[in-house]
Amino acid sequence: MLKLLRGAGGERVFRVATISALVMIGLFIIGIIASMVAYTDWDTFIAALASREILFAIRLSLTTATIAAVISIVIAVPVAYAISRSRFPGKDIVDSLLDLPIVISPIALGAALLVFFNTPLGAGINDNVLRFVFAVPGIVLAQVTVVSALAVRLLKSTFDNIDPRYEQVARTLGCSQPAAFFRVTLPLARDGLIAAGILTWARAIGEFGATVMLAGATAMKTETLPTAIFLSLGSADVAGAIAVIFVLVIIAVASLLVIRRLIGRRYQI
Repeated sequence: MLKLLRGAGGERVFRVATISALVMIGLFIIGIIASMVAYTDWDTFIAALASREILFAIRLSLTTATIAAVISIVIAVPVAYAISRSRFPGKDIVDSLLDLPIVISPIALGAALLVFFNTPLGAGINDNVLRFVFAVPGIVLAQVTVVSALAVRLLKSTFDNIDPRYEQVARTLGCSQPAAFFRVTLPLARDGLIAAGILTWARAIGEFGATVMLAGATAMKTETLPTAIFLSLGSADVAGAIAVIFVLVIIAVASLLVIRRLIGRRYQI
């Protein structure tokens, strides 16, 4: 096989194969979006988008996702730094445990949270401290549970790519370890931190499984954008579901464009 790919003919075959794969996946995604555009009655679409229920879902999603992203980044910065820089027994196990929310189904995570709040400790927190089950704080908790692992993984990669010698030089110049981190490492990680925050925020907006298990799917109460799609399709309101899907697509595309702009600026020569 490798002999067949050698020389100019092999390069052409390889180029055609890779470009064909790119074209196929691109056409697949474009076809999905085009089918939604063709299916949509735009008068009904605009009316659905301006409805009180959809506007509530947009506001709730933006609010909870922003809170969840901030909490996740605040947690992820020290955790990712510790995993990146520290050496300790059982590090591989800890590192693997941190990835569990990425590989486990969000529905399973939501069910686990629901089980926790049925234990004496969880019930005490839910009844006496802050109500999470079938309430808005439960949305934030579910989002943080799902997206915090993503934030940790993204920031660990950022810290891994920063040479520790920068901190060592700062330490020789009189900086303490915290001062070296805040004055040297964190500024160097700025673009990665922003990118992680944007991706975490966008992922939190799209979170559904854990949210619906813990906070429920109550219209005008715990109705986020993905929940609005679920409720709209459940009531055969296809126009409303498509309106919300387009909102999520716009948010996702805008987030990815911002991240690519950051990456392009960082590596621009």
